[in-house]
Amino acid sequence: MKNFDFLGLKEVQDFIEANLNETISKLALQKNPFPELDWKEILNQIEAKSKSKDKLPTWFNAENIIFPSKISVEQTSSEKTALYKSKLIFGEKIIDLTGGFGVDAFYYSKQFSKVIHCEHNSELSEIVKHNFDKLKVQNIQCIYGESDEILKAYNEQFDWIYIDPSRRNDSKGKVFMLRDCEPNVPDLLDFYFNYSPKILIKTAPLLDLTAGLKELKHVFAIHIVALENEVKELLWEIHQGYEEKPVVKTVNISKNSEEKFEFYLGASLSEASYGEPKKFLYEPNAAIMKSGGFDEVGNQFILKKIHPHSHLYTSDEKIDFCGRVFEIIDVIPYQKSEMKLYLENKKANITARNFPESVDIIRKKWKIKDGGNLYTFFTTDIKNNKIVLLCNKIK
Repeated sequence: MKNFDFLGLKEVQDFIEANLNETISKLALQKNPFPELDWKEILNQIEAKSKSKDKLPTWFNAENIIFPSKISVEQTSSEKTALYKSKLIFGEKIIDLTGGFGVDAFYYSKQFSKVIHCEHNSELSEIVKHNFDKLKVQNIQCIYGESDEILKAYNEQFDWIYIDPSRRNDSKGKVFMLRDCEPNVPDLLDFYFNYSPKILIKTAPLLDLTAGLKELKHVFAIHIVALENEVKELLWEIHQGYEEKPVVKTVNISKNSEEKFEFYLGASLSEASYGEPKKFLYEPNAAIMKSGGFDEVGNQFILKKIHPHSHLYTSDEKIDFCGRVFEIIDVIPYQKSEMKLYLENKKANITARNFPESVDIIRKKWKIKDGGNLYTFFTTDIKNNKIVLLCNKIK
């Protein structure tokens, strides 16, 4: 086991703090100011800690925290998404079968009386235990070993099992199907049910919902979690014996708000309503776009869709919406004369939805500079005409 005690020395911690904004390649070329200590590990601490500043402020701001490799920091949950997860579930006992750097376990410790943190990397397990001591968390037990063996050894009932399967496979590289991840959750579900009736699984944002449902059973809910309009996590809530349609819950977490939207998968009560562009335009956030609940958006918000495949919505009256909101200034046909008059050699923000040309092609073709206050949507209307919506952004 590697000895990390030297990282707690005041002079080493002071050096790490003083160099958080330096490039590692530059630091690596200089002479080791602590010749008797592990220079590579000190450099790793600087690089990993600098990457945690915005993502893991609790760890970044605490004293004498030890960081694992920068890859572990990059792969771990952010504090914002871990906090969101911790509000979804609660109880007396939870076991985190893929503990990693322990960010999720830290937040679960606020909702559960006891948390078991399992980690098959002995060095990482020791680091996490050290950090929990520094963070004064007393209800998390860190155990080194393989999760299935730990479950068998404990042989206890838990309120919840949490799993974040590794999305890297020795032979296949980065993978996205659940059966190619470690542990193989689909094949182990019945085994897990011996120890808990409820399981929360975190998967890659790129996993297709339909593909996930084919691999899993008893899915009670699917949570799509976006941070600042970028989907970060899919969470699969499994309840033993549940056989009904799952509810899809989307959230877009931003600095000052949480945009939430939900619907039952495959249970839309009515067809979408279509119409020509009106006064206001609505673009769903990334979490809703990932959900595929496009008809449900129009139905719940009482909006008209511009086209079945454009996924843009419109209304005469402005509403509070889960996504971007625009006021439509003008609607022009996508024709040479109109483009020359309104957009050629101008500055504009461009979005292309259900349109035969990409943003790059449009920008190059009409010499449109990026930026400014004008927002344009190149799209197709309900009559299959190619149109351009000229807009002011409201939200």
